[in-house]
Amino acid sequence: MARLTTENVGVAKEIISRYPRPKSALIPLLHLSQEQDGYVTEEGMQHIAELVGVTPAEVLGTCSFYEMFKLEPVGRYVVNICNNVSCMLCGSDELIHHAEQRLGIKVGNTTPDGTFTLESVECIAACTEAPALQVNYRFFNKVSTDGFDGLIDDLAAGRLDDDVPAHGTLARVRQHIPDDRRAGSIPPEGQTEPAWMHLNEPPASADGGEPS
Repeated sequence: MARLTTENVGVAKEIISRYPRPKSALIPLLHLSQEQDGYVTEEGMQHIAELVGVTPAEVLGTCSFYEMFKLEPVGRYVVNICNNVSCMLCGSDELIHHAEQRLGIKVGNTTPDGTFTLESVECIAACTEAPALQVNYRFFNKVSTDGFDGLIDDLAAGRLDDDVPAHGTLARVRQHIPDDRRAGSIPPEGQTEPAWMHLNEPPASADGGEPS
């Protein structure tokens, strides 16, 4: 299944309605497509382009800019092992080598059964918890080689399904903004007064009274 399902088209239209310009919804729609298929398909990008009124090339330009979007099939679990300075000093090279041996693949590849994709990545902002890794962008810190083996065993057995859903799922609860809490979706050229800020009002003084 490559184009968005009927159900996901409904979700996409609700997402688009939050924005003053439809193309502003490109990133959440790409996440929706990836959640559906595990990666972003060419047909999915074509469908998104139709929904927001841009060219498929514009959708691809956004999609290819961000590492989290995958343009080819990946495993159910994408394992990103950080190999930046802090993690490298704390043993990430050894951890990556061990991961390749344990999974039977080199970095950048997927296991034959389609369960695991292994990647070496730059800083994932967990420097004080090195060596760190992510599985489908969920953090695991201070990972030893034995800890890695235990993690892989748990993932393969489904023991972490409540914590680490299949690749593409960002959250289990989909965001919903009630109509009375929306900021409005009027394009900038349609605004007749400043949004969010009252630009013509003088700032209040520190004691809450009129400014001196």
